[in-house]
Amino acid sequence: MTYVVTEACIKCKYMDCVEVCPVDCFYEGENMLVINPSECIDCGVCEPECPAEAILPDTEDGLEKMLEVNTKFSAEWPNITVSRAAPDDADAFKGEDDKYDKYFSPEPGEGD
Repeated sequence: MTYVVTEACIKCKYMDCVEVCPVDCFYEGENMLVINPSECIDCGVCEPECPAEAILPDTEDGLEKMLEVNTKFSAEWPNITVSRAAPDDADAFKGEDDKYDKYFSPEPGEGD
């Protein structure tokens, strides 16, 4: 099992999860974070830290697409180990549906 960042993270990009990860398996895109599934040790400490409830175990149904997104982009985006403030408008996007199709960006974030 591994944990997966879902589309709920898009445009929210809260970084509470980054600080608690003991293996630094988060990677930063322009408007979301992803987890490298081969680095994740399945400890689960990140899941309850996410205000957008965007981190789920890969055993939940319907996460195949987002597992692929996490795998692909964790190999391309910079690693992030230090959290920063969420975007100013993050709360406005929290809970919105269909964010992947509307807003996903393949561009990398800043990293550390």
